[in-house]
Amino acid sequence: MFNIVLLAPEYPGNVGNIGRTCVLTKSRLHLVRPFKFDLSDKSLKKAGIDYWDKVDLTIHDSIEEFLEFIKDKNFYLVETGTDKVYSDVEFKDGDYLIFGREREGIDNDILDRYYQKIITIPMTKEIDRSLNLANSVSIVLYEALRQNKFNF
Repeated sequence: MFNIVLLAPEYPGNVGNIGRTCVLTKSRLHLVRPFKFDLSDKSLKKAGIDYWDKVDLTIHDSIEEFLEFIKDKNFYLVETGTDKVYSDVEFKDGDYLIFGREREGIDNDILDRYYQKIITIPMTKEIDRSLNLANSVSIVLYEALRQNKFNF
C-alpha cells in the first residue's frame, strides 16, 4: 500500500478526487492540518461523498507532528526544482508520496531539510503554473503502482 500525503490542502475538490484515487488503488490518504476547508464541505462531498467512507484516511494535526511520524519511513517530496525525475525512483510498498499546497507547494524549510528526497514531474515552462494536484498525485502514484506490478 502506498501513502499519499497532502500538506495543508486548500481545495476540497482536489482532496475528493485524490480520495477517490486512493480508494481505487488501495492507498492510504494522509491529510496534514491546517486545511482551508471542512471535511464535510459540499465541494468535497461532490467529488467523493458516495465513497468517502471507504477512504483509508489518517489526519495529522501539524506538519511537525507528521514529520515526526515519518522519521523512520521512506518518503518522497513531489515538487519542482530538482532534476530527480519521479520515474527514476524505485518505489517500494509503503512509501509516502508527499505533495504540498496547491498554490505554494511544500515549504522551503522542509525542502531544504530533505533536499535528497525531492522528486519532480517534468513539464515545460510554457506557463508559470504546475499540473493540478490531483493529476500530479495520479501520475506519481501510478508509476509507483506500475513498478510494483499493480499489487493492490
